[in-house]
Amino acid sequence: MKIAILGTRGVPNYYGGFEQFAEFFSVYLVEQGHEVYVYNSHNHPFQEKSFHGVHIIHQNDPEHKLGTFGQFVYDLNCILDSRKRNFDIILQLGYTSNSIWFFLLPKKPIIITNMDGLEWKRTKYSRPVQQFLKFAERLAAISSDYLVSDSLGIKKFLLDQYKKESTYIAYGAHAFTNPNEPIIAQYNVEKDKYNMIMARFEPENNLDMVLEGVSLNEDKTPILVIGKHNTKYGEYLKNKFKYFSNIRFVGAVYNLEHLDNLRYFSNIYFHGHSVGGTNPSLLEAMASRALVVAHNNDFNKGVLKGNAYYFSNAGEVKNILNTTKKSDNLPLIQNNFEAIVNEFNWNKINGKYLQLFEDCISRAATGK
Repeated sequence: MKIAILGTRGVPNYYGGFEQFAEFFSVYLVEQGHEVYVYNSHNHPFQEKSFHGVHIIHQNDPEHKLGTFGQFVYDLNCILDSRKRNFDIILQLGYTSNSIWFFLLPKKPIIITNMDGLEWKRTKYSRPVQQFLKFAERLAAISSDYLVSDSLGIKKFLLDQYKKESTYIAYGAHAFTNPNEPIIAQYNVEKDKYNMIMARFEPENNLDMVLEGVSLNEDKTPILVIGKHNTKYGEYLKNKFKYFSNIRFVGAVYNLEHLDNLRYFSNIYFHGHSVGGTNPSLLEAMASRALVVAHNNDFNKGVLKGNAYYFSNAGEVKNILNTTKKSDNLPLIQNNFEAIVNEFNWNKINGKYLQLFEDCISRAATGK
């Protein structure tokens, strides 16, 4: 098959979950003998035309000049280019800025869209933007040939809201099996004597709630706050908690070996995400044998089930910090690790996507 992946900033991953999936999946497809193309922003750090056999197509991305509107221009450029390539399948990752161009997608390829989370629920967006995102979601749902949902909650929502069936395929993670304790010394922490939270600095990821709970606690165990914090919300949080020396804003960390070891040797890993489907960083925490304390919502519970502690406010965060140790919760940690091995591993996830592609091609050939 000749396959294109649209909707990301490109591979290798320098940004987030969709980019990581695109990196792993595209290389997997090449290894299975398929011809694969991934669209990259023109200013992506990786400027080669091939990545482990994956063809890279750089397209102009004016987001750095135009802000969010630049994403729409970038997606338009990718879609226009795809019309010239004679693809069999186009996989769209997300719909936020590409669904309005659906009428420009080429007619021959099968269009498969991963619907991501409920983007219009994100509190960082104004009400008009939220309304637009709901409109974009509807366009993507009704215009795609097939839909992928990354959580059972999203699958149910798509069926209830749009009467559209979708194929449930979660994200994946690699089981972490080679801890290297000296790495964490670079972050001035010691084994089991620090906590951490990793997220984009957005209100719905509840960093404020977690850090408020930390500030209320008399114990001054360090907490590493990992994520790009040179944003308006990041500046707000840094200013609010500037007098708490145990709250350490580390910045973004993209080195997966470092992240795996930080999670592995932490006491508590807080996961504050409250919007979306199966979150990649949550699976990676499970794969790294972290003790997860997660925001209390159906998306997180659908993945973690009873193998985590949950919080809904800062007071509960404080109480968990006072009463919870990793060493007392090894069965929960092992259950989550086994879920990665048996359910959320990348080979299985990649295989499910490829099976979907093959089924879609077969249906197209038989007219079913």
